[in-house]
Amino acid sequence: MNAYDFTAQTLDGRPAPLSEFRGKALLIVNTASKCGFTPQYAGLETLHNKFKDRGFEVLGFPCNQFGGQEPGDAQSIGTFCSLTYGVSFPMMAKIDVNGPHADPLFVWLKHEKKGVFGSAAVKWNFTKFLVDRRGEVRARFAPTTEPKAMEAAIEAVL
Repeated sequence: MNAYDFTAQTLDGRPAPLSEFRGKALLIVNTASKCGFTPQYAGLETLHNKFKDRGFEVLGFPCNQFGGQEPGDAQSIGTFCSLTYGVSFPMMAKIDVNGPHADPLFVWLKHEKKGVFGSAAVKWNFTKFLVDRRGEVRARFAPTTEPKAMEAAIEAVL
């Protein structure tokens, strides 16, 4: 099993098979619009633009499980991301990343790459998973890790 075996849903409700990204490196991020880390959208967009021509994609997955910091509907999330941060990378439908209703992709990501002290649970918004071109998880980054700090890791999987 690898990341390309999963299907997400776009903000507008269409299926988004991750197999469409086969052969690309991915940075999969749980996001929120009203979080202290929300300004990382700008850095994620910078990474996306810097590396997209080399086979790299950022995928954003809004989540409201941490402090209710993503309360909006799909349209308000899309508008916020586009107008506030110029986000052009794919944004998916709002999901849960922990608990009984956790999205299967995130269940798999957490199993593949544990967090600090071996914990599987996502601790907060803007946890990032780096997936290589074979669809395997290579790194997990904490919410506090700024996107720019991940450039070397991204280069290594490209």
